[in-house]
Amino acid sequence: MIGTWQAIIIITFILSLIITLWALIDIARSEFSGNNKVVWVLIVLFTNFLGAVLYFFIGRKQKINH
Repeated sequence: MIGTWQAIIIITFILSLIITLWALIDIARSEFSGNNKVVWVLIVLFTNFLGAVLYFFIGRKQKINH
Protein backbone atom coordinates (compact mmCIF):
# COMPACT_ATOMS: atom_id res chain seq x y z
CA MET A 1 0.00 0.00 0.00
CA ILE A 2 1.06 3.55 -0.65
CA GLY A 3 1.30 5.73 2.43
CA THR A 4 0.06 9.30 2.70
CA TRP A 5 3.52 10.85 2.32
CA GLN A 6 4.33 8.64 -0.63
CA ALA A 7 1.09 9.68 -2.34
CA ILE A 8 1.87 13.37 -1.71
CA ILE A 9 5.36 12.95 -3.18
CA ILE A 10 4.01 11.13 -6.24
CA ILE A 11 1.30 13.75 -6.84
CA THR A 12 3.82 16.58 -6.41
CA PHE A 13 6.20 14.91 -8.86
CA ILE A 14 3.44 14.41 -11.45
CA LEU A 15 2.24 18.02 -11.12
CA SER A 16 5.77 19.40 -11.48
CA LEU A 17 6.32 17.19 -14.53
CA ILE A 18 3.07 18.45 -16.12
CA ILE A 19 3.97 22.10 -15.46
CA THR A 20 7.48 21.59 -16.87
CA LEU A 21 6.14 19.91 -20.01
CA TRP A 22 3.51 22.63 -20.39
CA ALA A 23 6.24 25.29 -20.25
CA LEU A 24 8.39 23.44 -22.81
CA ILE A 25 5.43 23.08 -25.20
CA ASP A 26 4.57 26.76 -24.82
CA ILE A 27 8.19 27.73 -25.50
CA ALA A 28 8.32 25.49 -28.59
CA ARG A 29 5.12 27.00 -30.04
CA SER A 30 6.12 30.61 -29.39
CA GLU A 31 8.54 32.98 -31.08
CA PHE A 32 11.17 34.92 -29.19
CA SER A 33 13.74 37.47 -30.25
CA GLY A 34 17.35 36.36 -30.55
CA ASN A 35 18.34 33.27 -28.60
CA ASN A 36 15.71 33.68 -25.90
CA LYS A 37 13.92 30.47 -26.94
CA VAL A 38 17.08 28.40 -26.48
CA VAL A 39 17.84 30.11 -23.18
CA TRP A 40 14.34 29.41 -21.81
CA VAL A 41 14.45 25.78 -22.93
CA LEU A 42 17.77 25.31 -21.13
CA ILE A 43 16.50 27.06 -17.99
CA VAL A 44 13.38 24.89 -17.86
CA LEU A 45 15.26 21.67 -18.59
CA PHE A 46 18.00 22.24 -16.01
CA THR A 47 15.90 23.72 -13.22
CA ASN A 48 12.68 21.77 -13.87
CA PHE A 49 9.77 23.13 -11.83
CA LEU A 50 11.51 26.33 -10.76
CA GLY A 51 12.47 27.10 -14.36
CA ALA A 52 8.90 26.51 -15.51
CA VAL A 53 7.54 28.84 -12.85
CA LEU A 54 10.11 31.49 -13.81
CA TYR A 55 9.15 31.10 -17.45
CA PHE A 56 5.44 31.61 -16.73
CA PHE A 57 6.14 34.75 -14.67
CA ILE A 58 8.97 36.27 -16.72
CA GLY A 59 9.44 34.48 -20.05
CA ARG A 60 5.91 34.73 -21.39
CA LYS A 61 6.26 38.51 -21.41
CA GLN A 62 9.25 38.16 -23.77
CA LYS A 63 7.30 36.41 -26.53
CA ILE A 64 6.92 38.16 -29.87
CA ASN A 65 3.28 38.95 -30.59
CA HIS A 66 2.25 39.15 -34.23
